[in-house]
Parts: sequence; C-alpha cells; structure tokens
Amino acid sequence: MTNTPTSDDALRELALAIAAGCTRHGESLVTAESCTGGWIAKILTDLAGSSAWFEGGVVSYSNALKRELLGVREATLAEFGAVSRETAIEMVSGALARSDASVAVAVTGIAGPSGGTPDKPVGTVWIGWKRRGGHAQAELFHFEGDRDAVRRQTVAMAFVGVRKILTD
Repeated sequence: MTNTPTSDDALRELALAIAAGCTRHGESLVTAESCTGGWIAKILTDLAGSSAWFEGGVVSYSNALKRELLGVREATLAEFGAVSRETAIEMVSGALARSDASVAVAVTGIAGPSGGTPDKPVGTVWIGWKRRGGHAQAELFHFEGDRDAVRRQTVAMAFVGVRKILTD
C-alpha cells in the first residue's frame, strides 16, 4: 500500500500539480496505460485546458497493441512478460517516440482479482517514466486491496512520478 492518498480529490490535486508543472515549464505529457485502462488520461482530461499540455494516450491492454502501437518487442513480452520492468520501459519509450510530448508515463500490472501468479501476484505493477532526451526509468510496486484500490494506487504513483520529473 502506498502512503499517497488515492481519493478522487487527491488524484485531482495530483493532476492539477502536473498541469501547473507542464504549463510552467512548457512541457507536454503522453500516457501509455494497460492495467489502468485509460484512468490516467481520464483524470488529466477532466481538467479544463488540458489540451494545452496533454498530448494524448494509448490504452494497450493486449500484448498485440503493446507491440503495434508502442513498439514493445515480441522478444521482450516472451522473455519477461507484459508485467515487467522491460515492458514498462519499452512502453514509455514507445509512447514518447510516437508523440511530440516531452514527458511520458506508462503503467502495466495485475489489478486482479485474478491473473496473478506466485512470481507476479495481484497488485504487481510496473510504472515507467521518461523525459525526452533522458533515460527511461521504471519502478516496481506491490499494491494491496481490490481491483479499484490497485488501480487508484497505480494512478496516484504514476502522477507522483510525473510531478517529480516536472520539478527536477
């Protein structure tokens, strides 16, 4: 479980911080989402004026779309699986390469209630971030709770990472 609040109001506050950071620094954001199903993009586009700094997003729930729309390599999926550091890195890199955005975030995980394995239990999530011209980074999270809780925590931590990139 994260210590980051995940209520609707808290997620909106994080999104507002991202909007302010993008606006202040002339940045734009693109998303690549799997387990959150577009929830990150939805919260961002709930903000009036988001078209000034939100480039768009890809919801790549299937491996086929991860390959076709984001350039995730078949070899990566075969060797490491969709829920892996390697896939998150390729997703975030692919989203940035296929857009004009300056910052990207990608999420891939197992929200449950099924789909987990002993190696990758429900709540396993990889989040990747990248600034254009920089190196992609990814972090592993093990969230607790039901499907909604795992997805909320994923959105919150994705936002926390984007906010950090915008303030560094």
